[in-house]
Amino acid sequence: MNDETEHTPNPGDNTYRVAAGELRAFVERFERLEAEKKDIAEQQKEVMAEAKSRGYDTKVLRKIVALRKKDPAEISEEEAVLEMYKEALGM
Repeated sequence: MNDETEHTPNPGDNTYRVAAGELRAFVERFERLEAEKKDIAEQQKEVMAEAKSRGYDTKVLRKIVALRKKDPAEISEEEAVLEMYKEALGM
């Protein structure tokens, strides 16, 4: 018998059942997280729809949210490069 078959779990073996149970638990946890992620994305859409209905520009709001995630030094560097590019294009 070669090494590959010696280490292959037997479906009737307890080790196989425990591994299958653990695997199922991981899959189910991941599926729950996917469902939560979907719910959160829907809530984010609702927030933006409410902001839009009150007259806010949602495209700008999304940029603000993205900027708030960045380090101030990174923002400054990006803004400097943007200004340089705009100047080069005569904007």
